[in-house]
Amino acid sequence: MTEATTHDPVSNLSPTMLEGHVAFITGGGSGINLGIARAFARCGAKVAICGRTEERLEAAAEELRGLGAEVAFQAADVRDAEALQASVDHAVSQLGDISIAVAGAAGNFYAQAEKMSSNAFRTVVDIDLMGAYHTARATFPSLKKTRGSILFITAGQAFKAMKYQAHVGAAKAGIEMLMKDLALEWGPHGIRSNSLVPGPVEGTEGMARLAGDTGDEMWKKAVPLGRYASTAEMGAMAAVLSGPLGAYVTGSQYMVDGGTGLVSTTHISDAVEKSLFAQE
Repeated sequence: MTEATTHDPVSNLSPTMLEGHVAFITGGGSGINLGIARAFARCGAKVAICGRTEERLEAAAEELRGLGAEVAFQAADVRDAEALQASVDHAVSQLGDISIAVAGAAGNFYAQAEKMSSNAFRTVVDIDLMGAYHTARATFPSLKKTRGSILFITAGQAFKAMKYQAHVGAAKAGIEMLMKDLALEWGPHGIRSNSLVPGPVEGTEGMARLAGDTGDEMWKKAVPLGRYASTAEMGAMAAVLSGPLGAYVTGSQYMVDGGTGLVSTTHISDAVEKSLFAQE
């Protein structure tokens, strides 16, 4: 057991803090976004999750129901605006108007900018940036009614350059600006818009993909706190930002990265280069 897995920050939050709220979470079948769904469920919210894999959503929904939440789910690819709208409509029909939206679906891989195809670059932009916009647009009618909150899950690549992540940096930087623009434009409707920026999080597909060729220890050495985060830590902060404790917070970027954004990751880029691209 690691420090992250034994630490349970959600237990410090009220189990009724999000009572009366309906949350819609993209990418909610696994990883950070499932951790957010768990935290919302434990704080009393009704939870709707969306993702591409029906079986994964079913398993996640069963777990969330075990935490006492009312749950709805419908598979959709966030790149498909109509399919995502149908998933949102299903959530509203089952649980009521959405008061918390979380745009968390994401894709990532290492690639050399000069050799990456337009399709590969576009795939990440479509999932991350366009998916975030589709989520915001589809949930807006509910959020306007409920004077709700939208939370975008971004990444340090939005503001910190990293080799072989040009596609990710472009997409995440776009999301950060979208978040701020919506905070300004939708503020008069009572809608809050913020972003959460995770650092390395254990037990996620994204981290497995990024650390697969360099090893976990190299990444942990890049974190001033010296460890990965847990999905529960991401979930706890998301609950605080999305609920009544964050009622006057909007247009803000919250770093939940163990200090990773303060230090260089050049050694990681160098290791990736040696492992993946040295022969090219």
